[in-house]
Amino acid sequence: MTRIILIGFMGAGKTTIGRQLALTLGLQFYDLDWYIEMRYHKKVSEIFAEHGEAYFRDLEQRMLHEVAEFENVVISCGGGTPCFGDNMDYMNRQGETVYLKLQPETLAMHLNMGRTVRPLIAGKTGDELLQYIKEKLAEREPYYTQAKHTLDVSLMDNYEKIAITIKLLREELSL
Repeated sequence: MTRIILIGFMGAGKTTIGRQLALTLGLQFYDLDWYIEMRYHKKVSEIFAEHGEAYFRDLEQRMLHEVAEFENVVISCGGGTPCFGDNMDYMNRQGETVYLKLQPETLAMHLNMGRTVRPLIAGKTGDELLQYIKEKLAEREPYYTQAKHTLDVSLMDNYEKIAITIKLLREELSL
Protein backbone atom coordinates (compact mmCIF):
# COMPACT_ATOMS: atom_id res chain seq x y z
CA MET A 1 0.00 0.00 0.00
CA THR A 2 1.35 3.40 -1.01
CA ARG A 3 0.26 6.90 0.02
CA ILE A 4 2.24 9.89 -1.17
CA ILE A 5 1.09 13.26 0.10
CA LEU A 6 2.39 16.43 -1.56
CA ILE A 7 2.46 19.68 0.38
CA GLY A 8 3.77 23.17 -0.28
CA PHE A 9 2.71 26.71 -1.07
CA MET A 10 0.15 27.48 -3.77
CA GLY A 11 1.84 27.52 -7.15
CA ALA A 12 4.48 24.97 -6.14
CA GLY A 13 3.22 22.46 -8.70
CA LYS A 14 1.61 19.96 -6.32
CA THR A 15 -1.27 19.14 -8.64
CA THR A 16 0.81 19.01 -11.83
CA ILE A 17 3.51 16.88 -10.24
CA GLY A 18 1.01 14.76 -8.32
CA ARG A 19 -1.01 13.89 -11.40
CA GLN A 20 2.09 12.82 -13.35
CA LEU A 21 3.62 11.03 -10.36
CA ALA A 22 0.42 9.00 -9.92
CA LEU A 23 0.31 8.16 -13.63
CA THR A 24 3.95 7.09 -13.67
CA LEU A 25 3.63 4.93 -10.54
CA GLY A 26 0.22 3.48 -11.46
CA LEU A 27 -1.55 5.11 -8.51
CA GLN A 28 -4.78 7.08 -8.18
CA PHE A 29 -4.50 10.87 -7.90
CA TYR A 30 -6.56 13.10 -5.62
CA ASP A 31 -6.32 16.85 -5.32
CA LEU A 32 -7.83 17.62 -1.91
CA ASP A 33 -9.45 20.90 -3.02
CA TRP A 34 -11.00 19.22 -6.05
CA TYR A 35 -12.20 16.36 -3.85
CA ILE A 36 -13.91 18.84 -1.52
CA GLU A 37 -15.50 20.63 -4.48
CA MET A 38 -16.82 17.37 -5.91
CA ARG A 39 -18.25 16.23 -2.57
CA TYR A 40 -19.90 19.56 -1.72
CA HIS A 41 -20.72 20.78 -5.24
CA LYS A 42 -19.16 24.17 -4.48
CA LYS A 43 -15.86 25.85 -5.21
CA VAL A 44 -13.50 26.20 -2.26
CA SER A 45 -13.76 29.98 -2.70
CA GLU A 46 -17.56 29.74 -2.33
CA ILE A 47 -17.26 27.64 0.85
CA PHE A 48 -14.82 30.23 2.25
CA ALA A 49 -17.13 33.12 1.31
CA GLU A 50 -20.30 31.50 2.66
CA HIS A 51 -19.00 29.91 5.85
CA GLY A 52 -15.59 31.40 6.65
CA GLU A 53 -12.14 29.93 7.08
CA ALA A 54 -12.79 28.06 10.36
CA TYR A 55 -15.64 26.11 8.77
CA PHE A 56 -13.56 25.36 5.68
CA ARG A 57 -10.56 24.17 7.71
CA ASP A 58 -12.77 21.78 9.67
CA LEU A 59 -14.27 20.45 6.44
CA GLU A 60 -10.82 20.21 4.87
CA GLN A 61 -9.55 18.18 7.82
CA ARG A 62 -12.48 15.75 7.60
CA MET A 63 -11.94 15.30 3.85
CA LEU A 64 -8.19 14.84 4.39
CA HIS A 65 -8.93 12.05 6.86
CA GLU A 66 -11.22 10.46 4.28
CA VAL A 67 -8.86 10.66 1.31
CA ALA A 68 -5.78 9.66 3.33
CA GLU A 69 -7.45 6.33 4.11
CA PHE A 70 -7.45 5.41 0.41
CA GLU A 71 -4.72 3.02 -0.68
CA ASN A 72 -2.26 3.42 -3.53
CA VAL A 73 -2.77 7.15 -3.98
CA VAL A 74 -0.98 10.40 -4.53
CA ILE A 75 -2.69 13.28 -2.73
CA SER A 76 -2.09 16.96 -3.44
CA CYS A 77 -3.05 19.17 -0.49
CA GLY A 78 -3.97 22.83 -0.40
CA GLY A 79 -1.19 25.19 0.69
CA GLY A 80 -2.73 25.73 4.12
CA THR A 81 -3.74 22.14 4.84
CA PRO A 82 -0.63 21.18 6.86
CA CYS A 83 -0.97 24.26 9.08
CA PHE A 84 -4.25 23.49 10.83
CA GLY A 85 -5.25 21.06 13.54
CA ASP A 86 -3.06 17.99 13.65
CA ASN A 87 -3.03 17.68 9.86
CA MET A 88 0.74 17.52 9.46
CA ASP A 89 1.14 14.83 12.13
CA TYR A 90 -1.76 12.91 10.63
CA MET A 91 -0.32 13.07 7.10
CA ASN A 92 3.07 11.87 8.34
CA ARG A 93 1.39 8.90 10.02
CA GLN A 94 -0.64 8.06 6.91
CA GLY A 95 2.04 8.12 4.24
CA GLU A 96 5.10 9.65 2.70
CA THR A 97 4.89 13.43 2.85
CA VAL A 98 6.85 15.45 0.32
CA TYR A 99 7.33 19.22 0.68
CA LEU A 100 7.78 20.83 -2.73
CA LYS A 101 9.83 23.87 -1.77
CA LEU A 102 10.26 26.93 -3.93
CA GLN A 103 11.82 30.31 -3.28
CA PRO A 104 9.35 33.23 -2.88
CA GLU A 105 10.47 34.85 -6.12
CA THR A 106 9.84 31.64 -8.07
CA LEU A 107 6.43 31.23 -6.46
CA ALA A 108 5.59 34.83 -7.36
CA MET A 109 6.47 34.13 -11.01
CA HIS A 110 4.27 31.03 -11.02
CA LEU A 111 1.37 32.79 -9.31
CA ASN A 112 1.59 36.06 -11.21
CA MET A 113 -0.33 34.55 -14.11
CA GLY A 114 -3.06 33.06 -11.89
CA ARG A 115 -3.90 35.95 -9.58
CA THR A 116 -7.45 36.29 -10.85
CA VAL A 117 -8.34 32.63 -10.22
CA ARG A 118 -6.88 32.46 -6.71
CA PRO A 119 -8.98 34.52 -4.31
CA LEU A 120 -6.22 34.99 -1.72
CA ILE A 121 -4.01 36.82 -4.22
CA ALA A 122 -6.53 38.38 -6.62
CA GLY A 123 -5.79 42.02 -7.38
CA LYS A 124 -2.34 42.14 -5.75
CA THR A 125 0.43 43.98 -7.59
CA GLY A 126 3.71 42.17 -8.23
CA ASP A 127 5.34 43.67 -5.14
CA GLU A 128 2.27 42.98 -2.98
CA LEU A 129 2.18 39.40 -4.21
CA LEU A 130 5.84 38.82 -3.35
CA GLN A 131 5.38 40.35 0.10
CA TYR A 132 2.28 38.20 0.72
CA ILE A 133 4.17 35.05 -0.30
CA LYS A 134 7.11 35.88 1.96
CA GLU A 135 4.83 36.50 4.96
CA LYS A 136 2.69 33.39 4.43
CA LEU A 137 5.68 31.20 3.70
CA ALA A 138 7.32 32.34 6.96
CA GLU A 139 4.14 31.29 8.82
CA ARG A 140 3.81 27.96 7.03
CA GLU A 141 7.43 26.84 6.73
CA PRO A 142 7.52 25.33 10.27
CA TYR A 143 4.70 22.99 9.20
CA TYR A 144 6.01 22.27 5.73
CA THR A 145 9.45 21.31 7.04
CA GLN A 146 7.89 18.54 9.13
CA ALA A 147 7.40 16.55 5.91
CA LYS A 148 9.41 13.35 5.66
CA HIS A 149 10.97 14.53 2.39
CA THR A 150 11.80 18.02 1.11
CA LEU A 151 12.56 18.79 -2.51
CA ASP A 152 13.75 22.27 -3.45
CA VAL A 153 12.32 22.51 -6.94
CA SER A 154 12.88 26.24 -7.50
CA LEU A 155 15.19 25.87 -10.48
CA MET A 156 13.48 22.90 -12.10
CA ASP A 157 10.91 22.78 -14.85
CA ASN A 158 7.87 20.52 -14.37
CA TYR A 159 9.51 17.57 -16.11
CA GLU A 160 12.54 17.80 -13.82
CA LYS A 161 10.32 18.18 -10.73
CA ILE A 162 8.42 15.04 -11.63
CA ALA A 163 11.55 13.04 -12.49
CA ILE A 164 13.36 14.05 -9.28
CA THR A 165 10.29 13.37 -7.11
CA ILE A 166 9.89 9.92 -8.64
CA LYS A 167 13.62 9.17 -8.26
CA LEU A 168 13.60 10.23 -4.59
CA LEU A 169 10.55 8.19 -3.76
CA ARG A 170 11.72 5.13 -5.66
CA GLU A 171 15.06 5.20 -3.85
CA GLU A 172 13.68 5.84 -0.39
CA LEU A 173 10.51 3.77 -0.60
CA SER A 174 11.53 1.02 -3.00
CA LEU A 175 8.68 1.90 -5.39
